[in-house]
Amino acid sequence: MEEVLPLRISLGEEVVGEVRTRFRFDAERPYEVLLTFHLGRPDEADWVFSRELLRDGLCSLSGQGDVKLWPAYCPCHGSTLHLALESPHGSALLEVSKPKVQSWLDRTYALVSEEAERAFGPTDAQLSELLAGGA
Repeated sequence: MEEVLPLRISLGEEVVGEVRTRFRFDAERPYEVLLTFHLGRPDEADWVFSRELLRDGLCSLSGQGDVKLWPAYCPCHGSTLHLALESPHGSALLEVSKPKVQSWLDRTYALVSEEAERAFGPTDAQLSELLAGGA
């Protein structure tokens, strides 16, 4: 399942404008979402992160490290979702319509529920515990 949404983007202090972004979800890998940024060049920028991170970011500050998401509101664009991305190549701040992302995300949960997702692999909490040296 996929949908292309326009995101407003800033790179550092420079406002670039809009970038078409393809939101993709594969029911065989329900714990993740893939965002592909169409930058008008032959190379496209792909970011993969957990569906849970996206869900949580629609409600409050979510994520750490390379990907952070949080809801916001501005008079110009209404209810939005902000995405802050960091990589060795630079950083970007993106803004997208929160209702459109919520609608897309709701459709992913209609395909594979949160309960059914657990059958596909470890949760973020289980991975964190594993990485911290737990059993």
